[in-house]
Amino acid sequence: MKTELTELPLDQVRTLLAVVDEGTFDAAAAALHVTPSAVSQRVKALEQRTGRVLLLRTKPVRPTESGEIVVRFARQLARLERDARTELGMSAAGEATRVSIAVNADSLATWFLPALTQVRHEPRLCFELRREDETRTASLLREGVVMAAVTSSPEPVTGCSVRALGKMRYVPVAHPDFAREHLDGPLRDVLATAPTVGFDRSDDLQDSFVRRLRHDRTGASPERHYVPTSEGFAASVAAGLGWGLVPEVQAEPLLRTGHLINFAPDHALDVPLYWQQWKLDSPALAVVAKAVLAAAEGALRGG
Repeated sequence: MKTELTELPLDQVRTLLAVVDEGTFDAAAAALHVTPSAVSQRVKALEQRTGRVLLLRTKPVRPTESGEIVVRFARQLARLERDARTELGMSAAGEATRVSIAVNADSLATWFLPALTQVRHEPRLCFELRREDETRTASLLREGVVMAAVTSSPEPVTGCSVRALGKMRYVPVAHPDFAREHLDGPLRDVLATAPTVGFDRSDDLQDSFVRRLRHDRTGASPERHYVPTSEGFAASVAAGLGWGLVPEVQAEPLLRTGHLINFAPDHALDVPLYWQQWKLDSPALAVVAKAVLAAAEGALRGG
């Protein structure tokens, strides 16, 4: 009679995580103080036990979709172990708990860092922030790279909880001279040809704005500049390189000084944001979530 193997041996799980983090079997062996052969055997045994290929043997190695599930489990297990050691007084003196969070650039540049300053000092925390577009932060949660994320997706990643933060308002702005030269005419027509500024090649915000105005599939002009920092993006628009959608809180001081004008005040764009985190009874995650939700309530619309 066949016996089902339902347990995931912890040494094998930790070994898989080491291989993913270190990038190669040899590097993982060095980190674990075992031989590369032992690492290979543990990974193969775990793949046989799960009945799935868990790693793509590339350089560096990459987890498969099934491997991502095991990696996420391994990271959550490590977090629970660290929390338990802290509560039992077994952590090294002065050792802080590290919390990894994925956050989009505009939140990072505006309201998110002040939220972290409000986190109480017990337990002691260190933050590891991963900057990523809000449409892609959920993938870092799914891969187990981060414990929590600010995301635009209301659909919880498997093993995560989700709470609404509020809406970040973006306003369409340009330098006054740029507006006179390029935006003189019906917006639905001129925005399809006027130079624009984008965060990077995956930034769809300006295109979405133009499509909404035109009620068709026409996006913003292909003549665009890419500036991959939130502060640099706003500065580029204020310098007259192109028009762009800038977070309202960043745009306000530049609007007051006349460096920018809001050329379509009735057409602001609101982007809903959500807080997703691992479903763990972790004191560290709990205090961070409380501070983030409180900050969002004061900084975002409808929070």
